[in-house]
Amino acid sequence: MNLLKQLEAEQIQALGKGKTEFRPGDTLKVNVKVVDATYDEKTKQTKTRERLQAFEGVCIGRQGEGLNESFTVRKISYGEGVERVFPLHSPLVDSVQVVRKGKVRRAKLYYLRGRRGKSARITERQDRAESAESAEA
Repeated sequence: MNLLKQLEAEQIQALGKGKTEFRPGDTLKVNVKVVDATYDEKTKQTKTRERLQAFEGVCIGRQGEGLNESFTVRKISYGEGVERVFPLHSPLVDSVQVVRKGKVRRAKLYYLRGRRGKSARITERQDRAESAESAEA
């Protein structure tokens, strides 16, 4: 194994984040740490408050590898498309949950940018283990 990849693997383990398996087409709920900074005139101090904010949308692509890996999530908010790129191993990304798995045949789903309504829907993926269990029953 390459020395740089080995060092990156050690750093990823040191972060201790749970590894979430997801692919493009999956609907994700990404909990992001948001830092609110306010200035108090009376005490002349800056107060910081941390909270979690959920960003739920479809993963339209993954880029990079190792520590530099990131993924793009797209959602429709008030009729306007919003895309956000998250570094996978960022300390600001608290957790990534898979809401539903999507069945797609592309690695990058940029074509969703030009689609609206029913044509932008992605069918749900049935895993082979789940389908084998349901066939036995």
